[in-house]
Amino acid sequence: MYHFTALVTCLAILFYFFTSIQVSKARSAFGVKVPATSGHPDFERVFRVQMNTLEWMPIFLPSLWLFAVYISDPFAAGLGLVWIAGRLLYMFGYSQAAAKRGRGFGIQALAAIVLWVGASGAIVWRIVQW
Repeated sequence: MYHFTALVTCLAILFYFFTSIQVSKARSAFGVKVPATSGHPDFERVFRVQMNTLEWMPIFLPSLWLFAVYISDPFAAGLGLVWIAGRLLYMFGYSQAAAKRGRGFGIQALAAIVLWVGASGAIVWRIVQW
């Protein structure tokens, strides 16, 4: 069973849900009516956090699960927590200024890359050994 990876998956989804709520609050606070996605710069930064998180989910989630299956559930979950921590830093930095998003972005990107490279390498290794 992959209990740790399942828990981290739920946490990642919870984080994404939280970003959705933040966008809704920002729409109200800055008067950006649906379906607009631009307006006040503070709204746009909150919106971009949500959208950038969504853009990374199809890279992160399959890599997380493939890493768990082919390498290790606890290690996958640990890297998944690093990804979430990077997303949190990205969110906090970007909410202050666009220039402050880099550290969080780098952390989450590195975690996702390690998950993908690890999973891909393990899969190729299994195919070669077959």
